[in-house]
Amino acid sequence: MFSTWNSPNPVLYGSGSSKAVGAQLKKLGCKKVVVVCDAGVKAAGIAGKILGYIQAAGIETVLFDGVLPDSPDVTINEGGALAAGEKVDGVVAVGGGSSIDTGKGIDVLLSNPPPINRYFARPGQPPTGDLSRLKPIVVIPTTAGTGSEVTPGGACADTAANTKENFGCPVTLGIIDPELTLELPPAVTAATAFDALCHAVEAVVSNQPNEFSQLFGFEAIRLIGENLPEAVRDGGDLKAREGLQLAATMASMSILGPFCNIPHDIGAVICMRFRMPHGVAVSACLPEIFKFYAPAVPDKMKKITEALGGAVPEAAAPEEIGRIASETIFELMKNSGLPRLTDYVASKAELLSAVRPIMATQNFFFSPRPVTPDDIADILGKSYDAQLRLRALMEV
Repeated sequence: MFSTWNSPNPVLYGSGSSKAVGAQLKKLGCKKVVVVCDAGVKAAGIAGKILGYIQAAGIETVLFDGVLPDSPDVTINEGGALAAGEKVDGVVAVGGGSSIDTGKGIDVLLSNPPPINRYFARPGQPPTGDLSRLKPIVVIPTTAGTGSEVTPGGACADTAANTKENFGCPVTLGIIDPELTLELPPAVTAATAFDALCHAVEAVVSNQPNEFSQLFGFEAIRLIGENLPEAVRDGGDLKAREGLQLAATMASMSILGPFCNIPHDIGAVICMRFRMPHGVAVSACLPEIFKFYAPAVPDKMKKITEALGGAVPEAAAPEEIGRIASETIFELMKNSGLPRLTDYVASKAELLSAVRPIMATQNFFFSPRPVTPDDIADILGKSYDAQLRLRALMEV
């Protein structure tokens, strides 16, 4: 069987690497760039530092700090209009997934007529728009989660349809500076790390695996299991932050071919439907999904569990592996202070109302076993009960 892995763009990695952004933009021939971020990145002083590094290289800057969660289409269109009016010749996206996706959308609109909605990928079809004339885009993440610095596209909230859509936009250069994550609060640290963990898990259990995705995915899982508790306990632990940042990038590299499946299919819907952070949405059902995966890929689930610090008996049956895997990830969720599904969804009935739109998503094809509406209802219902237990344990 053949499978695909797509090599990503160049990446500059290491503590302090963001200081090189001006020199890198100069190499790309940029004279004036738009720096895209949200209010939090601006308030933290990170945007000011990046602007300073760019200006020190003799490059003009325009700031767009209007990024909103889930990168709404209206925000991208607004930023695109600003950037086009300022006649910039490059984009620098600084922040978490929403800032990076907004920056990517702005880059698309610098070379294609608005609105961004014209370029959403449709089921079974590649993204549209002329991607050959895009301006250089440099991506600088300030969270360790999405790994968008190595993915050839972005996500956008379609505000009219209340759905999350995708569009194409390759990255010119990723700059990964773990020092920029030192001030992340514990809850954000946990939520973004679990997003990366989902990327890696979904890649390694995919029914379209390859050696590259397995290599990057399992190492990302190990790094998250090893470093997330430390980063939550002590946000200033640079070694732990470096481990998480590397894991996030490797996790996204692992899905360049196998793609995502059940956690992200569920997360894409409940994130928009219940207005919860992306990392919380994609990871909320992991304990039950691990049980669902185990009969199809017991050896991989054993390896995932052990990478996260769990112990699986050598002769364990698939069902037992699933149970131990579920308990192991549940403990990591509890110990990392991950925000809870039940903080955003008022009842199990509300959550179960999402079954039909979840089944309409695109990526179940990549699940290691077939998925039915009854399967999703079972996963959601049991996950809601488990999250109630998690809330009770965390409130003790």
